[in-house]
Amino acid sequence: MHNLLTDIAGVRVGHSDDAKLASGVTAVVFDRPAVAAMDVRGGAPGTREGGLLDLANMVERIDAIALSGGSAFGLEAGGGVQAWLAEQGRGFQARSAIIPIVPGAICFDLLNGGDKKWGRFAPYRDLGYVAAAAAGTSFALGSVGAGLGANTANLKGGLGSASAQTGDGVKVAALAVVNAVGTVTIGDGPWFWAAPFEVEGEYGGRGLPAAFTPDMLKMRIKGGPAATPPENTTLAVVVTDAMLTKNQAKRLAMMAQTGFARAIYPVHAPTDGDVVFAASTGEHQIDPLIGLTELGMIAANVMARAIARGVHAATALPLPGTLPAWRDRFG
Repeated sequence: MHNLLTDIAGVRVGHSDDAKLASGVTAVVFDRPAVAAMDVRGGAPGTREGGLLDLANMVERIDAIALSGGSAFGLEAGGGVQAWLAEQGRGFQARSAIIPIVPGAICFDLLNGGDKKWGRFAPYRDLGYVAAAAAGTSFALGSVGAGLGANTANLKGGLGSASAQTGDGVKVAALAVVNAVGTVTIGDGPWFWAAPFEVEGEYGGRGLPAAFTPDMLKMRIKGGPAATPPENTTLAVVVTDAMLTKNQAKRLAMMAQTGFARAIYPVHAPTDGDVVFAASTGEHQIDPLIGLTELGMIAANVMARAIARGVHAATALPLPGTLPAWRDRFG
């Protein structure tokens, strides 16, 4: 176990980003089609192929997930991932046609100081292709891929990941792109809201403050009352090697959203676009009630940890007026 999404066998992750653009793409690629579902809790989501993941609809398995910066422009990243998969002969077969199934979601990073004057066509399709081609079992955290341009209300955001397993050895892991309207840390201090779930000092080992003051519990959001709908989002993927149906994957995504509430304050706001994709590689059978409940419980824990790790690992953008990273302020 490397505390990464790729601790689930058959899952690979790749990044592609552009420092001048201050934005990028992260691709989650499955070696075999995975059962998947999606849960949306934010008030301003931006998604691709979300309709396919509705429980009433036919397609149950996906080939990859594309996470991107760029707001609505970034939805094109899925086309790049799809193009790479098509070259590999991967996809849903409809008679002689093969169509790679690539849901995706975006976060808003258009005002982070990067050069977004890209001309007629946005670069996200090409970034998506490169991210898919680069996918492997080892990947960086922090200010990389879709997390390069991410910010929270008070600190640089980023991309994080974490993993764990049940008592029966069923694995579950999460990856999160943290661009939340709220904060991942408590007040003006170094403590993470997700501190109770930390494992082996993975995000600084600072624990919780001795007491919560009224100031710590004040609302801190991007732009204060003037925060605008497209500016904020946390994107996440939770994957397990349990054998799940599409309905059970939906329940796993819903339970994993609890990790957002443990790690971000406030969360699921009208100005957030929070999305969780859940996927199953189908290696181990579990009890449909007790087993799924335990899996969802642990999924929420690893989600909280992945969110905190994303901010802890981030580095500030080398641009005027950008937010400091956690390490800049607290070492």
